[in-house]
Amino acid sequence: MTELQTVKLHKMLADLGHGSRREIERWIEAGRIKVNDQPAHVGQRVSVDDVVLLDERRVGGNVAEEPSRVLLMNKATGVITTRRDPEGRQTVFNDLPRIRGGRWISIGRLDYQTSGVLLLTNDGRLANRMAHPSTGLDREYAVRVFGELDPKDLQTLKTGVDIEGETLSFSDIRYFDGSGRNHWYHVVLMEGRNREVRRLFEAVGVTVSRLKRVRYGPVILPSWLRRGKFTELDDDDLSTLYTLLKLKWASAKPSGRDQRKPKKTGSVLMPYPTLDHLTPG
Repeated sequence: MTELQTVKLHKMLADLGHGSRREIERWIEAGRIKVNDQPAHVGQRVSVDDVVLLDERRVGGNVAEEPSRVLLMNKATGVITTRRDPEGRQTVFNDLPRIRGGRWISIGRLDYQTSGVLLLTNDGRLANRMAHPSTGLDREYAVRVFGELDPKDLQTLKTGVDIEGETLSFSDIRYFDGSGRNHWYHVVLMEGRNREVRRLFEAVGVTVSRLKRVRYGPVILPSWLRRGKFTELDDDDLSTLYTLLKLKWASAKPSGRDQRKPKKTGSVLMPYPTLDHLTPG
């Protein structure tokens, strides 16, 4: 039997948009969070099979009273992915359509200076399954760096680099284009830890000058989606995505769609390997 991968409880809840990691640690200490009906403790790790309660309400269920929805945003640089910012900076949640009985959850995060694919949903089950390491969804980034890597550097970045006690690596890295000082690479990660792409390139002596996520699992960034805009996945794409992740879903009513989004001109999903290790949920 394959051992389930785990992730720290406070990180999982932060990635689902419930609060900052420090804030969630305080909630754990205050007894507001339970795992499998037992009080949680700081540093606890959880898997997708664990039942997490926040204030006696299950995390990971579909908290919305309306059908499941997913937005694909082409996040701009200079925008943060937290719900609120003490410095008053713009967040990705500022101009999203309103939903009844729930709220938008970002599926993972992108840092302040990173652009590209950001997914948001009202379905906590979907957010948890897509973001959890055990699901096995990879992420692809287009990276512009100052300088060009030699074959030894490319191999090092795939084999793994020890950075501050962590072994980080790309599952794939390919040269894309460039001239002069600026060169583009496409890299693939399995988790996307904090500043992982930038830290890996820094480890071989080059600096990232631009970073853009172009794919999250099967979801790709379409060429027609302008920077800072979003579109909503239609029922065909939602059905395909939920089937891939072995989750049940309910189709959205046409009247529930947001009319301000760019008009969708085709699927935003690419063919993707089946995830046979997942348990239906």
